[in-house]
Amino acid sequence: MIVVRDVFQIEPEKMKQAKDEIKQHRQLTAPLGYRLARVMTDLSGDFYTLVFESEFASLADYEKALKNILADKGWQASYGRLRKMIRSGRREIYTVVD
Repeated sequence: MIVVRDVFQIEPEKMKQAKDEIKQHRQLTAPLGYRLARVMTDLSGDFYTLVFESEFASLADYEKALKNILADKGWQASYGRLRKMIRSGRREIYTVVD
C-alpha cells in the first residue's frame, strides 16, 4: 500500500475558499478512483497549509487514478479554481511499512 500526500501552501486570504472548493473537488475525484481519504489543515508548522492524503494499493493503481482525474473536465475546472489559491506545493509518496 502507498500513501500519497499533496501538500499545498494556500494564500492566507484564500484558505476558507480553498476548503470550500475542496468539498466539491472530493465529490469529483471519488467516482474516478481517486479517493481523498483525508483533507487536513495546519495545526502547527507552516501556516495556511492544506494537505490531501490518499491511499492506493500500489503505485500502478495511483497512476491509473491520477490519469483518470487529469482527463476529467469537471476535475480540471475544479483544480483550476483551486490552483489560483495555491502559493506552492509538493507531492509526497510513501510505502506503508506497518
